[in-house]
Amino acid sequence: MLLVLQAVVSFRSVPRILELFRSHALFGIGWVPHFTSGINWTLRVGLGLLKQVAPIDAPWVAIIDHSIDIGTKKVLVVLRVPLAALSQRGAAIQLEDCQCIGLTIAETVNGETVARHLGVIFQRSGAPAAIIKDCDFTLQKGVRLWMEHAHLLVPVIEDIGHVMAAALKAQFEQTRDYQRFTTLAAKAAKALRQTELAFLIPPKLRSKGRFLSLGKLARWGEKMLGVLAVKGRAKKGSPLAKLRAALPGFLALRAFVETFAATAVTVSQVMERLKNNGLDRRTYAQCSQLAQRLPASSAVRQRLEAWLSRHLEIHSRLTSLPLVVSSDIVESLFGNFKHILERSPQTDMNRTVLLIPALCGNPDAATILKALDQARHGDLVAWEQENIPYTMRKKRQAFFADNQAKKQEISSSDSRGISTA
Repeated sequence: MLLVLQAVVSFRSVPRILELFRSHALFGIGWVPHFTSGINWTLRVGLGLLKQVAPIDAPWVAIIDHSIDIGTKKVLVVLRVPLAALSQRGAAIQLEDCQCIGLTIAETVNGETVARHLGVIFQRSGAPAAIIKDCDFTLQKGVRLWMEHAHLLVPVIEDIGHVMAAALKAQFEQTRDYQRFTTLAAKAAKALRQTELAFLIPPKLRSKGRFLSLGKLARWGEKMLGVLAVKGRAKKGSPLAKLRAALPGFLALRAFVETFAATAVTVSQVMERLKNNGLDRRTYAQCSQLAQRLPASSAVRQRLEAWLSRHLEIHSRLTSLPLVVSSDIVESLFGNFKHILERSPQTDMNRTVLLIPALCGNPDAATILKALDQARHGDLVAWEQENIPYTMRKKRQAFFADNQAKKQEISSSDSRGISTA
């Protein structure tokens, strides 16, 4: 299990590794389990860890997020992070600083379902000192409804990454220069691919959340300005001539690219400080100073300054320690989980979501044994029947099994008809 959870080795590889150790090393391995046993054990650990969730004395924040749709379902994950975790680590929090306290799977996701799930989760874990989430409307409504039902008022921290992405989108997306810039970047990628200049291809823009990664594109644009700003005519067939042909009229966008790059760099510097050091009065002053580099009319500056002011007030009410203001750790968790899930032939949200609790914290042998004692195989089967009534694989198997039965039935009916005739 530790080979899977900590060394990121596939389940199928583990028996081969153990067999190799048994043949060539004196580890005393007498029996190598089948990889399906490893899967079941690891999922039992995840379920056992969820069963152990209980209130704690130290103040903590809840980080909540939905995964993207996998198959027809989404999973809502709630992580518990102690308020002191950031200062103790001295850098951005990691998965070993987190505990998964909630895990729900649903096809229908709205504010009411989120509120209901949060109610069940926080009833077991106790109420958090604050909730960190992105700007998703469904989560926002769900948190608000949960607080109304629970008669609590819990500070809500908006993830700095999503706030800055929304600010960049508001400032640039509808401008003609930005649209021209991204169009040129897309055409340049197509023209330069599989050529000797392929190393100059611009970063790929994602269809979802593209403004979360605009910094790389902005730096690419700034670099291209320097490469293309060579006086005189380029020699025919030279790399410069090919690059100019791939980016016609790019230099006419100089003013926009410089403004865009300066804004994106400032945003990157702000997020680097806040994600690694958290928010306190020192980082507040640093980020306020960075914001002043931008024009007063900049939507990014205005939203950043409003966010800083609002969240410094939350910080002063909660703690004197640096405050976590990013939900990136959930994205890292989903990334690790999807790396395992992508090996499935029919990608769908299934019982493997129980890997998520096991990927958090720093499980040792004692923790694993305790979790296994609290979740037997029967508990795993019951959990699956309650939470995941079907998967794409089960549907596929049932569909083809039904087809085969029908074919046999039709075939036998035809045979009976022929014999009767």
